[in-house]
Amino acid sequence: MKIFIIGGAGYIGSHMVKIAHKAGHNVITLDNLSTGHQDAVLYGEFELCDILDTSKLDKLFKKYKPEAVMHFSAYSLVAESMTDPYKYYNNNVSGTLSLLKVMIDNNCMKLIFSSSAAIFGNPKYIPIDEDHPKDPINPYGKSKLMVEEILKDFESAYGLKYLTFRYFNAAGHDPEGELSERHNPETHLLPIIMQAVNGQRDSVSIFGNDYDTNDGTCVRDYIHVNDLANSHLKGLDYLNQSESSSAEFNLGNGSGFSVKEVIQQVKDITGKDFKVLLEDRRDGDPPTLVASDIKARKVLKLKVKFPEIEKIIQTLD
Repeated sequence: MKIFIIGGAGYIGSHMVKIAHKAGHNVITLDNLSTGHQDAVLYGEFELCDILDTSKLDKLFKKYKPEAVMHFSAYSLVAESMTDPYKYYNNNVSGTLSLLKVMIDNNCMKLIFSSSAAIFGNPKYIPIDEDHPKDPINPYGKSKLMVEEILKDFESAYGLKYLTFRYFNAAGHDPEGELSERHNPETHLLPIIMQAVNGQRDSVSIFGNDYDTNDGTCVRDYIHVNDLANSHLKGLDYLNQSESSSAEFNLGNGSGFSVKEVIQQVKDITGKDFKVLLEDRRDGDPPTLVASDIKARKVLKLKVKFPEIEKIIQTLD
């Protein structure tokens, strides 16, 4: 298929570009490079474009005539969303509306949308399945939930066919070494730990040790970035089945690891020690986020290749 990968110069998007190309798809990356890197787009065409630029989007849709869209183009820092909500609602919600309008206008009716576990807020139960109550506690999560509701209306009104993938914690690097996580500043736990291992930072911070978890630190469900990308290929196959309907899926490994556990795992695997500092809690961090992956495994026939945190860590530089 001919696929637009929106945000394909970013961490998850660039891995998606590679995996979709290797699977035989014709990929075109659209990215404004606000956080992405053009040199991470290793395959297919690249177009510099902001999703808020409806006019340019329309020209690109008419130029390439994509059959489907994968939408990774969102700001995603919880703490930043608390201090600058306009940035998040403008890009994540208004930008998606701009994209959806152009899709409908150009009769491109298949979308895979990157949502987030942040839509659930503080969990009422663990693991979190697709029917768990949605009560986001930060503007980032609220922006993702708003888009999920918009997609339902677009399906009803215009016949848009979509899948919503709610990521838990994406982690790891391309096992072939061509791609990595390159956020600046880096905010994700595993690459921060690896920077400490490699001497690129003096310490690793734990934000709060008084959560209601086994060791007091936050627990998260980590899924390898390649497993996420392969999930999208499975999702594309699903959307191409005439009898399939739009759906939402939680994507994780179905198991959780605390911040302390992840730090210790890296120390054990690398044989290197580093300073760990305790700091105050961050606003908007739920104690535990662990996915139920039963629906994705059953409906999309998903089987992750990196089920253990050790295997994910071993793909890091």
